Amino acid sequence: MPGDIITFGCRLNSYESEIMRQHAPDGSIVVNTCAVTAEAQRQARQAIRRARRENPDARIIVTGCAAQIDPESFAGMAEVDLVLGNEEKLRAESYAADFGIGGNEKVRVNDIMSVTETAPQLLDGFAGRSRGFVQIQTGCDHRCTFCIIPYGRGNSRSVPAGEVVGQIRRLVENGYKEVVLTGVDITSYGADLPGTPRLGNLVRRILKMVPELARLRLSSIDSIEADDDLMAAFAEEERLMPHVHLSVQAG
Repeated sequence: MPGDIITFGCRLNSYESEIMRQHAPDGSIVVNTCAVTAEAQRQARQAIRRARRENPDARIIVTGCAAQIDPESFAGMAEVDLVLGNEEKLRAESYAADFGIGGNEKVRVNDIMSVTETAPQLLDGFAGRSRGFVQIQTGCDHRCTFCIIPYGRGNSRSVPAGEVVGQIRRLVENGYKEVVLTGVDITSYGADLPGTPRLGNLVRRILKMVPELARLRLSSIDSIEADDDLMAAFAEEERLMPHVHLSVQAG
């Protein structure tokens, strides 16, 4: 049977699960974890144990933010065969059974803070979804006292606009009428790119370069970082959906 994916957490995790679906070996079960709450981590462990009970011969691979932050705790579970970091999970070679010295390396998690770029990933579609998701950045440069996500995702890294546009064109060609821009902190988009383009500039560029796209939507944003061009785009661009999700869990 093809590899199965169990996903917890955010839209970015859902997007990355589609990438992993292309890489996961037959007969494997990949659990893509979330570290935002203790409950999410508890549910992930529960899912791992259930997956082993129901699939005694499967190769169980654990990844995602909880695995990045505390890989040894998942490696210590008898049900788990392999733990991958958030960077490693997007590379096909990480899933090879003979990866590493002797092929018995159980934890493949590098220092996420050392990663300086985000490689664009090309997807033709999303299983069971009518909307397409496109990652425009990952990581976060903020260090809010209540938030552990930067330690699971690293510093903010943006995908160049040309790569974003190319991915959206690909989805539109495959019949998607709506695309959602996703990431960890998308209003920080562009700070690490030449010329430091802002999110508003990217939105305008997408709508101009992909006129066939019917609807463009944003996922969670930090309202304090919203640039003037982004706000103007909401007022002027009919194809930009007038909806955002504000992260206000800290009040």
